[in-house]
Amino acid sequence: MILRPQPVNYTPARDIEFLPDIGDPVEAADFPQTVLRFRNDRWAPSVGLGALSDAQWIEHFGRFIPLPDTLPRPLALRYHGHQFRVYNPDIGDGRGFLFAQMRDAAGRLMDLGTKGSGQTPYSRFGDGRLTLKGGVREILATEMLEALGVHTSKTFSLIETGEQLERGDEPSPTRSAVLVRLSHSHIRIGSFQRAAALGDTELLIALRDYALRRLYGERPDDDPSVQLLGRVVERTADLAAGYMIAGFVHGVLNSDNINVTGESFDYGPWRFTPLWAPEFTAAYFDHQGLYAFGRQAEAIHWDVAQLAISLRSLTETQGLVDQLERFPDLYAQAMIRRFCWRLGIVPPERELASPLIEAAVRGMIADDIPIDRFFFDWRGGALREAAAAACYDGEAWSDFREQLGTCRPDADVAHAYWAQSDPCSMYIGEVEAIWSAIAERDDWEPLNAKVAAIRAMGEALGDPPAPV
Repeated sequence: MILRPQPVNYTPARDIEFLPDIGDPVEAADFPQTVLRFRNDRWAPSVGLGALSDAQWIEHFGRFIPLPDTLPRPLALRYHGHQFRVYNPDIGDGRGFLFAQMRDAAGRLMDLGTKGSGQTPYSRFGDGRLTLKGGVREILATEMLEALGVHTSKTFSLIETGEQLERGDEPSPTRSAVLVRLSHSHIRIGSFQRAAALGDTELLIALRDYALRRLYGERPDDDPSVQLLGRVVERTADLAAGYMIAGFVHGVLNSDNINVTGESFDYGPWRFTPLWAPEFTAAYFDHQGLYAFGRQAEAIHWDVAQLAISLRSLTETQGLVDQLERFPDLYAQAMIRRFCWRLGIVPPERELASPLIEAAVRGMIADDIPIDRFFFDWRGGALREAAAAACYDGEAWSDFREQLGTCRPDADVAHAYWAQSDPCSMYIGEVEAIWSAIAERDDWEPLNAKVAAIRAMGEALGDPPAPV
């Protein structure tokens, strides 16, 4: 896994063409204008595109002139999926497409995919467009998650497109944009579900082998279906723990939104919860709290079970069941690993680490301590004098202090970030304030300043722990 961007020469690829019946060639919309609003100069060199001029950037990521020697035409991918546990075969890339593939410094296959690039055969009654606000929100989500160590897609480009869109869930008309994201694959659990539903064994095997060889870089063993499910279980258990320690709620953890590489992507109604509130939801339409903060591991595990169901025609069921049953323990391990990383301590043995986390959660809940505040104040394993803005004197914290006393620090707190009085957070009020500056005054400075602040926090935290 690549934790930090590493420059590389442009190395185009077309590996997706090895998959039969995976998508439909489409054309991008012809937008009235193309105004560059965000280019990710941090990650562009990692796929050999850092030297593009702004004019070239707009040509490729606003007008979608093909990049050299990769896909000659965009491809709208086909997939099915469970949406809020209801199976839907009538989905696919409805407002996006796979635009290009290339390799990073480690030789990993990377995708450039779009959001808001126009209608496709899967748009149904949608206009295939993205609001500018939606694009700004995705920048903020991906930047914050990357800084907090979550394996996430990167917002690569955002270009305003000059159309006025009507939306029922925000003031309209509203401005439009097209977004490009950099991802380690766009193959979803829903891609496998479609192949299984169609009874297309050839496609199912091709997807399995593509994922193992081209995404995980592994040679298939004697039971490649079980092998793949095991890798997905490992990566998604780590993803679920990453969400929790970041205080993040994705909002729509449908099986078509779960990448088989375990990389988080496609940010719609996301939120960061200020408090450790298991019932906190991000989507206003999640009436049952199916994807609430405290249920995300359950939701992701359920989605991975749908992958197992899709693969069972290729292997014996017991091997798949055995892999699925690893998820809870792997999730518990990842919670310890990620909690200790963000706290800045050496992970203790599990019998000590679990009570430590439980005590911290009890304290945060009892005294309404924000998640970001807690990790900021206790960074390095001791309450820092310069950061003790919250009160930790209550009874709920006595167990935590006792447990923490057995731990060793494992963090450099010399970075200027730790001298601040407050942690960097991303709550809904600030998201709305950043958008208001853009909507009312076309002022992009608050967004740029926030991205810089988030990246500074990421530098202070350092590289996150790798998954199992």
